[in-house]
Amino acid sequence: MSSPRPVVPARRRALRVLAAAGAYAALRPAIAGEPRAVLTRPIPSSGEPVPVVGLGSWITFNVGSDPVARNACADVIRNFVAAGGRMIDSSPMYGSSQGVIGDGLKKLGATNVFSAEKVWTSSGARGPAQIEASRKFWGVPKFDLLQVHNLVAWEEHLRALFAMKAAGQVRYVGITTSEGRRHGDVEKIMRAHPLDFVQVSYNVLDREVENRILPLARERGIAVIINRPFREGDLVRTIMRKPLPPFAAEIGAQSWAQLILKFIISNPAVTCVIPATTRVDHVQENVAAARDPLPDAAMRARIVAHVERM
Repeated sequence: MSSPRPVVPARRRALRVLAAAGAYAALRPAIAGEPRAVLTRPIPSSGEPVPVVGLGSWITFNVGSDPVARNACADVIRNFVAAGGRMIDSSPMYGSSQGVIGDGLKKLGATNVFSAEKVWTSSGARGPAQIEASRKFWGVPKFDLLQVHNLVAWEEHLRALFAMKAAGQVRYVGITTSEGRRHGDVEKIMRAHPLDFVQVSYNVLDREVENRILPLARERGIAVIINRPFREGDLVRTIMRKPLPPFAAEIGAQSWAQLILKFIISNPAVTCVIPATTRVDHVQENVAAARDPLPDAAMRARIVAHVERM
């Protein structure tokens, strides 16, 4: 959503007091039993911090007009925000998901959400109208991030999105792909254009982006959003039949989902991962993975070897 307004002079003294108190709180030792803060990563193009676990909406929020299902999705959003999450991602491709998100945000009065949306039409001329329709579904003044979904008509859409950014109509611009498709094209676009974000698939088994996309994102100062961390649930459903390895406790992972998420966000190129869910307990579990400790290189290799053996 929109950036905070400048501080007015009359508030400066009060803000200095609050800042000093905040600095003290950051320096003091953690109280036993006090929950650790949700980890954030800076968006390279601005330095703005974003919590490393977000919320996707593919399939899970496509519930139509069912009031019970819509209320359940609003509960997921409520608990996501309460747990410390910010980024919510959607697309015109996702059926009723945009309207369901907007309905949930309206019910909650949520104002600190990072709105990540996409343009998805083969016609560049229809892009602006689609974006405006999406904005109305969400009920936001403007989107934080607009992405060209799966590179559809990307040349036309990117020109339009960069023009919107220059006019202050969107804060960040990006591109997306999923399921390992078109990585060569993604790499070329990353090299040729001043992107703020790129969104790709990545998990403990699907690691192709480690070779070129993630290193290039760090080199070019591009934030990275990860989709399909659980292969739409198939990965977790498969491995959860096996006991969680004892070494998971060394990094505070209490479930397979948390172990997979910690593996993903421990890659320093990753800015945010966006698992989708319909359940409050799962969204709480997911955001709870965004806390120290994270696996180091040796632990990451151990996780990969263990899952591949399964």
